[in-house]
Amino acid sequence: ASGPKISAEMLWGRSSPMVVDAGAFYVVIKNTGTAPDKLIGAKSDACGMIELHETVDKGGGMMEMQPIAGQVIEIPAGGTVELKPGGMHVMCMMKKAEFKAGDKYPVTLVFEKSGEMKLEAVIKDSAM
Repeated sequence: ASGPKISAEMLWGRSSPMVVDAGAFYVVIKNTGTAPDKLIGAKSDACGMIELHETVDKGGGMMEMQPIAGQVIEIPAGGTVELKPGGMHVMCMMKKAEFKAGDKYPVTLVFEKSGEMKLEAVIKDSAM
C-alpha cells in the first residue's frame, strides 16, 4: 500500500527535578513510505500540556525555545526527522512528575495520516 510508513526510535527525555516546570522529549522519526506525513502533536499523562517546540538562535549567543509554527513537523516520504537537544522537541509543560534517570513515561505521538503511536520515553541524564 502506498502512503506513509512511520516508525519512531529512541524516545527519551532529560532528567529534571520537580521544581522545573517543563521537560522535553526527543525521538527519531522515520518514514519508509511513499507519502509524507506530519507530526501534529503528542500526549502524555506526565504532562499537563504538550507542544511541539524548536530551539531558535536569537543571535549574540542567545538561544530560545519557542512553539513550532502551526504545531506541525513534516516527515517527508523516505525521510528521517530527528527531534534532539538544540533543535525540535516535544515540550512537556506543567510536568506532573520528577523526571529521574531510569524513569519511564508513556508518550503518544499523533500523526496526521498515521494516527497515534504509543511509545515509552526513558529518562536519561544526558544525550545518548
